[in-house]
Amino acid sequence: MEGKVALITGGARGIGRAIALRLARDGARIAIGDLLREEGLNTQKEVEEAGSEAMFIALDVSDEASVKDAVAQVESRWGHIDILANNAGITRDRLLLRLSEQDWDAVLDVNLKGAYLCSRAVLPLMLRQRWGRIVGTASVVGLAGNPGQTNYAASKAGLIGFTKALAREVATRNITVNAVAPGYIETQMVQTLSEKVQEAILGQIPMGRFGTPEDVAGVVAFLCSEEASYITGHVINVDGGMVM
Repeated sequence: MEGKVALITGGARGIGRAIALRLARDGARIAIGDLLREEGLNTQKEVEEAGSEAMFIALDVSDEASVKDAVAQVESRWGHIDILANNAGITRDRLLLRLSEQDWDAVLDVNLKGAYLCSRAVLPLMLRQRWGRIVGTASVVGLAGNPGQTNYAASKAGLIGFTKALAREVATRNITVNAVAPGYIETQMVQTLSEKVQEAILGQIPMGRFGTPEDVAGVVAFLCSEEASYITGHVINVDGGMVM
């Protein structure tokens, strides 16, 4: 990763933070795009303490102007972008009959439209240098569904389709496009679940434990490396065997 520049959306905390730290340890310079300023600056500090250059950018992935500005800031500082981690995501969980149009739109705008806007913005740079890695954070929910998450499942299933289609478009330019599909990962989202619900979920995971953000970050780092140069259009589950 020496000399590479990575833009990580939703990089302030959770899986995004773990990706930032892992790629930094591998030698990449890190741009952290997020709306969570305080946490984003903390992650920037951690990346710098790990020995890499970093910058925090206030980024709303659902807003085209914000995305263009973020990419311009990274290009202005480092001259290129080699890696894009489309990690930003939100949930607005409701059963469909109670799901408002606003909550439907909010989840699709961040989780799916955000990947479209960010990928479109960085592609000219990657095409020019004939090298790039785009990795999306999907979810096993996009593969198997989950009650109360029709909006989230639709956004993640859409991201998987987006990944496969874009991979075909840019493969001849030495740009790979892949996705990871995490299961239940020890982030704030899981920690807010009741103990009873957590026990029920663990019963569905063959490995009998929740994943860690670092479990996901390790797969992302592999997909961004030269070792994965012949892998594109794939989705790798990081779920302890939950969805086989």
